[in-house]
Amino acid sequence: MRRRIISIAAAGLMAVGAAAAVVVSALPASAAAICEQYGTVVVGNYIVQNNRWGTTATQCINTTSNGFAITQQDGVGNTSGAPVSYPSIYLGCHYSNCSPGSPLPARISTMGNANSSINVSFPSSGTWNSSYDIWLNADTNVSGVQDTEIMIWLNRQGNIQPIGSQTGTATIAGRTWAVWTGSNGANNVVSYLSSSAIPSMSFNVRDFILDTFTRGSQYGNQNWYLTSIQAGFEPWVGGVGLAVNSFSASIGGGGGDTQAPTTPGTPSTSGVTSSSVNLSWSASTDNVGVTGYDIYRAPGASGGTFASVGTSTGTTFTNSGLTANTTYRYQVRARDAAGNTSGFSAPVTVTTTGGGGGGGACSATHRIVNAWSGAFQGEVVVANTSSSTINGWTATLTFPSSITITQMWGGTWTQSGNTVTIRPLSYTSTINPSSSVTLGFIANTSGSSGATPSSTCTSP
Repeated sequence: MRRRIISIAAAGLMAVGAAAAVVVSALPASAAAICEQYGTVVVGNYIVQNNRWGTTATQCINTTSNGFAITQQDGVGNTSGAPVSYPSIYLGCHYSNCSPGSPLPARISTMGNANSSINVSFPSSGTWNSSYDIWLNADTNVSGVQDTEIMIWLNRQGNIQPIGSQTGTATIAGRTWAVWTGSNGANNVVSYLSSSAIPSMSFNVRDFILDTFTRGSQYGNQNWYLTSIQAGFEPWVGGVGLAVNSFSASIGGGGGDTQAPTTPGTPSTSGVTSSSVNLSWSASTDNVGVTGYDIYRAPGASGGTFASVGTSTGTTFTNSGLTANTTYRYQVRARDAAGNTSGFSAPVTVTTTGGGGGGGACSATHRIVNAWSGAFQGEVVVANTSSSTINGWTATLTFPSSITITQMWGGTWTQSGNTVTIRPLSYTSTINPSSSVTLGFIANTSGSSGATPSSTCTSP
């Protein structure tokens, strides 16, 4: 649940959009501390994420070999509204950040069982829930908000409740659950609420998925895909001491094809100009045939989140519309005729050549994080593209349709017509080489909220 709409009531939405996540490629010998807003660490076959989407206050977690614990949580949420974060561990893909060798997305009709187990610890103070977050989508696109969210509430403390209202009960995994259904404005939510605390549990996620489909066609069907299995906590107040002591999840084969393509080779680059780059990679193999490749791009030489920039039916791709003197990273994955996807290739880094107007010491990229009627949530990643630290910067976004920014975090803004000028706060002003900062905002719109603005960045 990352970056949900600020105005929604109660709990239950994953994140929307691409954040500047800090990814560590392997688990260190001792626990790793994550305090970055969207920092992540790979732990074996899983990813642990801090996912502090709803507050600017500090939150830190310590990872273990197969879990994590909250060590600091200073944010305070409105208990009649949304929590402040969803620190969690997951198998699968979360906004294009996929766990190593991820078996997800997987078509539900062919994936077989999805077994998971967990052991958690709860503090006696604070307002929070302990919950699984199961994400379903009508297709294999994992770069944005997914279509249905299934929450499994193992425990809660304080005056909080799931999204929507209770519409039934279900007996699953040897327990009786209160079933709540509703929508947070971006996706449908089905929540299973336990009447007593569950400190440990082993179950088949597929059982909850199939029960969800009986709640209405809007929640999906077996031709949809399971995209991630996440487990963690939603704190509103406090939360220090909440811990996932152990977690596991696996996907079994079913009656159809579930063999994923092999991982494509690391892309190579050629024909680099100030605004484009050509990519090529060695082909994947698959038992039913590779049908195409998904190409993902991240800003800078490190950090940032990979986001989809296109597809190819072959092993080459040209990415245009880039900024001069700017560093990018690319990775690719394969798809087959059964809807299976491979793991992501190793990334390749490339820097565009110099060019007029758009170069300089920083770059600004914009992404739609979430959209609803008449408004949207946007995000701006400002990256240092030079070899020295920058102190102070100005980003300019010019939207193709009428918008009015109403809130911003991480910076201040002025607006003239459809042009928005953004300047940093003290904690986003300094950017080290090959690093970036992420700012967010809410805007009203009378046009298309999905329209992409032109963007520039300058630095003293």
